[in-house]
Amino acid sequence: MVDDATLRAYWSHRQGLDGSLAGATPAQVLECAGWARSVGGTTPYLTLFSRAGVRRAEADAAVAALAIHELPSARDCTYVLPARDFALASVIGGGASSTAELRTAEKLGVTRAEVDDLADAVLAQLFSAPLDPAGLREALGDRVRSLGDAGKKKGITTTLPLALGLLQARSRIRRVPVDGRLDQQRFRYVPWPQAPVWSGDVHAARAELASRYWDWIGVASLAHFRWFSGVTLAAAKAAIAGLELHPLAGTDLLATPATRAELSTYAAPATSQIALIGWLDGLVLLRRDLDGVTDAADRDHPLLTPARTAGGTLTDLPHQGIVDRGRLIGLWDYDPGTEEVVWAPITKLTAAQTTSTLDAVGVTEAFIRDDLGDNRGMSLDSPASRAPRLAALRAHAG
Repeated sequence: MVDDATLRAYWSHRQGLDGSLAGATPAQVLECAGWARSVGGTTPYLTLFSRAGVRRAEADAAVAALAIHELPSARDCTYVLPARDFALASVIGGGASSTAELRTAEKLGVTRAEVDDLADAVLAQLFSAPLDPAGLREALGDRVRSLGDAGKKKGITTTLPLALGLLQARSRIRRVPVDGRLDQQRFRYVPWPQAPVWSGDVHAARAELASRYWDWIGVASLAHFRWFSGVTLAAAKAAIAGLELHPLAGTDLLATPATRAELSTYAAPATSQIALIGWLDGLVLLRRDLDGVTDAADRDHPLLTPARTAGGTLTDLPHQGIVDRGRLIGLWDYDPGTEEVVWAPITKLTAAQTTSTLDAVGVTEAFIRDDLGDNRGMSLDSPASRAPRLAALRAHAG
């Protein structure tokens, strides 16, 4: 039976947080560690920097070259993916959000024919020049219809988002950051006539996603995969059928034969491997199981209270995280006013851990200050909304 410390260190190893991805390109990092969740925040940059030391300029250049790109994918949520997975993402995402909006719009009197006609007009306009939504509304005039107060209540103010969603779901267009950055949500749309096309059906795509998923994390339960993929229990079981997964003794965690063999000889490193990660980092987000990366004695720390569900389990990071060999040992955030990383431990650190953490904090602080300017966890994060979190961290900094 694998002990908790070894399992956490192994997860960290599979995620490349042990230095094994040092010097890798942005695409290589995302191929090995998995897709980086993007919600207008810095998680994609922190994912690349914490694993391979990738600076913002290199990441932005990879976006510009289409080596990596933000696309709707698992659960129809946006992730930054490597080019290898562009075709897979379009099938896995399935356009669920777009389909749901179309159904809502039908109740407001919008027909599919109207949306299809508008989509054709949008695509023709974009072949003339890339445009943001405001530019498209101006160029298309009354072909974009307002849905009035009724639409506003449903979160659909005009027919334009319906057409854009349909075109994205079909990989006919893609959106590109206005200033080339991944940590904001201002986009222009461009045609994508050479979009890669998945050659199989949706069942083959789900099987490929399952294979990718267990490559990224190494060991996970079927429930973990279901959460990440958003598929039904039957679909999840079908997706993993060809992986020959077997449970680790005494757990519901599953591993491939190759992973079981690797894990049987794996030993957790004897010295600290400190990494500062974003609050949507794959180490946590792939399984959405914060309990799995914390010691039982640390789970009642006051800073973790916001992460606790009604059932008492820990799921999501309430701040950015500090991990050592896969174990959560502290939390952090960035104060743009003082240009510093503010952090606090959630457990008693050894002298070596403290020294290593201070070094990692300094390196990450310089990266944020020099490359990013600020560290927004998501699009709605701001210095003002972050103030209570910073105060909580300072109160427990010790």
